[in-house]
Amino acid sequence: MLKVVQYINQFFAQIGGEEMAHVKPEVREGIVGPGVAFNAAFKGEAEIVATVICGDSYFNENIEEAKKEVLEMVKQYNPDVFIAGPAFNAGRYGVACGTIATAVKEELDIPSLTGMYVENPGADMFKDKVYMVPTKNSAVGMRNAVKVMAPLAIKLGKGEPIGASIEEGYMPNGIRKNFFDKERGSKRAVEMLIKKLKGEEFVTEYPMPDFDRVEPNKAVKDMGKAKIALVTSGGIVPKGNPDHIESSSASKFGKYDISEFKLLSNEDHQTAHGGYDPVYANDDPNRVLPVDIMRELESEGVIGELHRYFYTTVGNGTSVANAKKYASEIAKELVADGVNAVILTST
Repeated sequence: MLKVVQYINQFFAQIGGEEMAHVKPEVREGIVGPGVAFNAAFKGEAEIVATVICGDSYFNENIEEAKKEVLEMVKQYNPDVFIAGPAFNAGRYGVACGTIATAVKEELDIPSLTGMYVENPGADMFKDKVYMVPTKNSAVGMRNAVKVMAPLAIKLGKGEPIGASIEEGYMPNGIRKNFFDKERGSKRAVEMLIKKLKGEEFVTEYPMPDFDRVEPNKAVKDMGKAKIALVTSGGIVPKGNPDHIESSSASKFGKYDISEFKLLSNEDHQTAHGGYDPVYANDDPNRVLPVDIMRELESEGVIGELHRYFYTTVGNGTSVANAKKYASEIAKELVADGVNAVILTST
């Protein structure tokens, strides 16, 4: 029989709600909360031998420490498969589930899966790193989630081949798998077209990315009095990359003072960005972060002043959820500093 370890938060462990979100990781023998439904769905092929519990606030405020603690708890049971959640639409829970499921898979080499609502921030962050089953946006969808997650967990635990997302029920993760459909492509395409023309629902076989649209702000009335800030996803950082911003899938952004710089040079700045040839950006960092031109505009009175800080991260592979998080934090600081407009630069 396969051994399973499950991770859940304080709410599903019936410890409490938000007032108990600070609880540290603990492990309990056997089944807790949603584990009852999973054990029933396993039908004797697997059993939950332990349940790891952690408060959502504690995990997200102490990610590295919490991850290390939970990994040690999982390791002692040497499970055949690890299940995190499902988290439904609980954002911090989703991030915790995605983080620990990915860590168990990558650091302990134990097959892992999780489940959450498609709009949970954890979905964008981790669906291409670990198997993730889409769920409804609340716990009323537990039965449906378990119905898909339990069989997938068994296949993972047995080391059986995992089919395409449309077959197994997990979120598309960017990996294509070939399989034979019952109907040929031309017939499927015509059927989809007819449904589309009739206004009926259909499922495309080639979904496109869905990005939200941001309404532009009103134009700045007087640029000659405006404070302008530079923000970039091109990875320009002080020489040596002091905050160690990753070259891909950045987990942070940097804030750096340029009040003493009339321009940037290869002696004081560089790019941390991967995925493009860094030679020209390193040779002249102003190509990505145009401090030199902004100083000219400042001296000519075209703009009021250049903000003393610039903000930077790496766009390469960085999730939409993280990008939104960084933008929100940066925007709050810019507003507090009286910045009137921002120039965003990329690669």
